[in-house]
Parts: sequence; structure tokens; C-alpha cells
Amino acid sequence: MGRLEGEVALVTGSTAGIGKAIAQRFAHEGASVIVTGRDRERGDRVVRDCEGRAIFVSVDLTDPTSAAVLVNAAIDQFGRLTVLVNNAAGSAGDGPVANLTDEQWRAILDVDLLAPARLCRVALPHLRECGHGSIVNISSRAATRASRGLAGYIAAKGALEALTRSIAVDEAAHGVRCNAISPGYVLNERRDASITAEERARREAMHLIGLGDVDDVAFAAVYLASTESKWLTGSVLPLDGGSSAARGTFT
Repeated sequence: MGRLEGEVALVTGSTAGIGKAIAQRFAHEGASVIVTGRDRERGDRVVRDCEGRAIFVSVDLTDPTSAAVLVNAAIDQFGRLTVLVNNAAGSAGDGPVANLTDEQWRAILDVDLLAPARLCRVALPHLRECGHGSIVNISSRAATRASRGLAGYIAAKGALEALTRSIAVDEAAHGVRCNAISPGYVLNERRDASITAEERARREAMHLIGLGDVDDVAFAAVYLASTESKWLTGSVLPLDGGSSAARGTFT
């Protein structure tokens, strides 16, 4: 039996990168998975890699009705929902706070904060019902070690970590845990397809034990989703190759 045998997990932004790795690892560990994103072709490929344990649901997370669509798909297909992974994020149109318009703020917060909050709201009754529900929010090292020109993304991820603690407090009595993972620079096939050797070396120098990859985040998500972490809630796990332990400013 896998570490997530019998669990039903909804993983947002799971057609590429970290979300794809989480969906695939969850399926490998025995979970049934709802794969989400906008690109059906990529979504179908992920489903094929999930060993017959997944379905794909195409949604736009900025649509307020998308949360109910995803949760209902889990219930209709698998009968319940036990794990929610809020992974989808975006920083398009971001910049320094002095440059951001109200429209740009709304667009960033809608994906990076409001969408996870909506999903939590809709999913929580089902997570409570299963008796051991787990929410895993994918944050970023940027929430505590800011990079230039990403004011919206950084603010949203900081708020997501605060939301993680709030949910943990509110839902403990209902048997639902909520934790977050805060990755450093993680290599993935889309963003880093054309990374130069010089840029890679610069990124590696920012981490005490080198760069991570998407599987590192997926393994951490398995732990937080499973009952192995049953005494852990309200925590933010720094998964950054030790960079948050070091002095100095990182880009």
C-alpha cells in the first residue's frame, strides 16, 4: 500500500511544474487525484502518467464558480475529498509596488490568494467529513526573502502563509490540518528549459546544498497530506536548500 492509499486529492495548477510532480507522486502513493489547469492536452498527459488514478478538470481559477466545479468533480468521481493542494500561482503583470495599478493587484491576488481561499471554503465541509482532512498550500521563499519587482506575488504569498495559520487554528477542532511549503528556487521543465550554465551556477550559489527540483516539493507534499504528519498543523516548511538559514540577501 502507498502512503496515500484511499485519499482523494485536488491539486491546482497540476499540468506542469511543481503541481504536475505532486499529482504524479500522489497517484504513485495510492491517491485518486483531480488534475487541474487550463490546457487540456497537457492535463490529459498528466492523467495518463497517474496510473489510472486521476481525472482532468479544466478551469479558470479566477472564475469564482471554479472552486465548486472542482470540488464537485472530486465528489462525483471519487465520492469524497480528503486533501487539497493549493499550488496554482501567477505573477504576470507584477512589478514594484510603485508601479502596480489596482487592476494588476486584483489580477495577482485573484490567482495567488483569493482562489486558494475560495477552494478552502468550498472544500472544508468535505475535508471535515472525512475526519482527517489536509490542506497543503504552496507558498514561496519570496514571502520572507523578497525579490525585486514582485510586490504582488510576494504580498500574496505572505498572505497565503498567514491564511495557512488561520485555517489551522479554525479547523483543528474539525480534524482538518493546514500547512504550507515554502520552496526556494526549484528547477522545472518549462521555466528552466533554456537556463544558461551561468544562470544555473548563480542560482546554485544561493542555496547551501544546491538547487531543488519539483520532486523535492512533491515528496514534502506527500508527507503533509498523509497521516504521517497528523500532529503537524499551522506550519510553513522551508524547502530551500538551506538558503533561509544563511545570512545575506538573495535575489
